[in-house]
Amino acid sequence: MTPTPPLATADQLPTRLADPGFAVLAPSELAYLVNVPLSDLRAFELSWDDLPPDLYLRDGGRYRRRRHACFVVDGERVDAVAHRAHWQPVEYNALHGGLERWFEAMAPQLCNSAAWRRLLAGLGQVASAVKGVQPWYVEAHQFRIDTTDGIGRPTPEGAHRDGVDLVAVLLISRVGIKGGETRVFDADGPAGSRFTLSEPWTLLMLDDALVIHETTPIQPVDPDRHGWRDSLVITLRAGGFQGPPD
Repeated sequence: MTPTPPLATADQLPTRLADPGFAVLAPSELAYLVNVPLSDLRAFELSWDDLPPDLYLRDGGRYRRRRHACFVVDGERVDAVAHRAHWQPVEYNALHGGLERWFEAMAPQLCNSAAWRRLLAGLGQVASAVKGVQPWYVEAHQFRIDTTDGIGRPTPEGAHRDGVDLVAVLLISRVGIKGGETRVFDADGPAGSRFTLSEPWTLLMLDDALVIHETTPIQPVDPDRHGWRDSLVITLRAGGFQGPPD
């Protein structure tokens, strides 16, 4: 049986990000951390039913839907920026690196809501506590991985880093699936942890310099029925957004 996540409290988060390089918070601890009622966060969940297909999958799959948005977070201030391409170097994403990917934008009613802005500001405060007070260049990704092809791959690029400072992975839902195990490895050694995120709005936060991570493929529990896994990935980077070299 896959182990349950090693849960931490919100107060332990900075210490856990330093060693072992990641932490998992229960939904109640996330709500406390960002000062948003869990009911307000759960109100976002219906927007995952309106994600368009990811047209950039280089493995030919049809299992991923997503939306994307970018922000600058400076203390309590959260500013949305003009819609832009998502880009990563091949050093961090061997499958999709070096490609400008123009995903459909996240819905304005979500991005402009007080609860969303409070969520980003709260994660920005964590980043400033760990890395030093500064503006944070934030990319948010809504994902639905489904079993349209019989198998869905949450991380088709395999175990990876994202080329940012901190990564927040929030589980939104698991419906009719098996698999989807989260694996976090020491970036410089063999040590690692494995567990399955199962409760909506559980937070996995990672220091991208210290660990690499992946989520294993999903399959339907009932081969005659559809299944999916929804998640929200928020990355925080100092100094600017990633983009193609000039």
